[in-house]
Amino acid sequence: MQPIVERPAMRRPERAETIGKARAALEAAVAHREPIGLDEVIAEAALQTRVDRKFLLTPGEFTALARRLGEEFRIMEIDGLRTFRYESVYFDTEDFEQYRAHRQGRRRRYKVRSRTYADTGLSMFEIKTKGLRGATVKHRIEQDPREAGMLTEHSLGFLDEVVTREYGEHVPPLQPVLDSSYVRGTFVNPLDGERVTCDVELSYANDERRIDGPDLIVVETKSADGRGVSDQALAELGIRPVSMSKYCIGIALLNPQLPANKWSRLLHQRFNAPQDSRGPRTRAGAALRRPVRIPGRG
Repeated sequence: MQPIVERPAMRRPERAETIGKARAALEAAVAHREPIGLDEVIAEAALQTRVDRKFLLTPGEFTALARRLGEEFRIMEIDGLRTFRYESVYFDTEDFEQYRAHRQGRRRRYKVRSRTYADTGLSMFEIKTKGLRGATVKHRIEQDPREAGMLTEHSLGFLDEVVTREYGEHVPPLQPVLDSSYVRGTFVNPLDGERVTCDVELSYANDERRIDGPDLIVVETKSADGRGVSDQALAELGIRPVSMSKYCIGIALLNPQLPANKWSRLLHQRFNAPQDSRGPRTRAGAALRRPVRIPGRG
């Protein structure tokens, strides 16, 4: 068996010391609610099969939403912290097969990533698949934080098992294509498992450059049927869901030669991407892709 080979680190410049209005609104919203610990979240509100809906809110809209959520919603707290930095590494094929599957709305699609909770040191290897009626199903195993961003024999075996079971397909060769990070606060209703994740300071990087997202809050509601309390509150505020995958937005921003018509308006209006940034429909430049050797796979 070959030794695990760590990929070269992607570009991660430090952010400025000052925080924006979105981060300030998030910190204010999570400050005074009753806390809920991670163990209780996992035990009572894991909701690994769920309907996800995404929204992009201004700081003012987010403050109004937080005020509408009832007292049953608590804030996930770990070691006294209520907001946490998440760092993810996404894997795809050299020609972005899973990105293209998502853009085309294919039924059989999945995302593969390492996710590290930077403030606690917990690291997970995750696969997100599509279940019945479009529900998102998350499959994950814990991993050594030192293996984040690598495909080990153990993680690849888990990936093979999940994709074979869910879709009857073989996993193609994968490599790291995107680093992303953001700060998240999580509202949890332990009575029915509904969660609302709220992300700010979104940032994307590959081994060439980094792009920071806008000073907005990405809100994702996660409920059993897509009609949770938070969904109703957003509807009452006149805020409509957006078709947005943080992974796909990051890939599109960093790889303007890829087609991204599904998100072109969002990229232009909210992420400040030039309208003419979408280049010809060509394969991504191989110079940006560094293959990852996988133990036992040659």
